[in-house]
Parts: sequence; structure tokens; C-alpha cells
Amino acid sequence: MSTHQLAALARTAEPRLMLRRFLALDAAVTGANALAYLALSGPLGRCLGAGSGLLLVLGAFLAVYAGCVGLLAARSRPPALAVRAVVEANLAWAAVSFAALALWLTPTTAGAVWTVLQALVVAAFALLQHGALRQDQGSSV
Repeated sequence: MSTHQLAALARTAEPRLMLRRFLALDAAVTGANALAYLALSGPLGRCLGAGSGLLLVLGAFLAVYAGCVGLLAARSRPPALAVRAVVEANLAWAAVSFAALALWLTPTTAGAVWTVLQALVVAAFALLQHGALRQDQGSSV
């Protein structure tokens, strides 16, 4: 992704602010997902074809993860190693989502669509964060 495309998406040409915005957006979306899983595990479980216990565990994990990513986004200079860990965790989440769908989950149609969509969104966050990190590192050399 080019510098101009990233800047347009982040609404800034400043690489560090771009990175922080993509991290903050990831934290917000992940946190909202976590809250939905925690507060509505029963109805969402029925809709998606997933057990409410699974959604509660995922919700708790996602809440912690969102908090960590949010803290990283709040730093004026997010450490590159920590950002790389977020990128890799997001890519792993997307890969595991697709594997789970193919190998062991038996979701409803809505659940299958949701699993694919959330995996694609998480992978997109990883790509945006990676691109912004590269821009930030290129600008500080």
C-alpha cells in the first residue's frame, strides 16, 4: 500500500500518527466485539451457531487484547517490536479463524459469514499497521 493510500485512510500524512490511529481503530473494533461477546453470548451464540461459553472466553480474551492494543496506541512512540507483535497476532487470528471454519466449527450461515468478515477485517488491520510501521521507520531513519 502506498504512502498516499495509507495517509488517506488515516487522514494524516504523519507516519507515527497514522500508526497510532490504526492501532486505536483496531483496539476500538476489537473492544466492541469483546463487549458484544461478553454481554450477548447467548443470543449471539444462537445466531452464529457457536456456544455461549466459547463466546465468553473469546470476549474475555479480546477485551484484554483490545486494552493492550489501546495502551500501545496511546503511546507517543509505539515500540516497533510491540507493533510487530500486534501485526503478527492479527495475522494469526485471521489464519486461525479460517482454519477453525474449515476444520472444526459448524456455524450457521450468519456465523460463517461473520467468521470470514471478521478475519478479513483483522487481516486488513495487520496490513495497515504493518504499512504504517514501515512508513514510520522510514521517516525516522
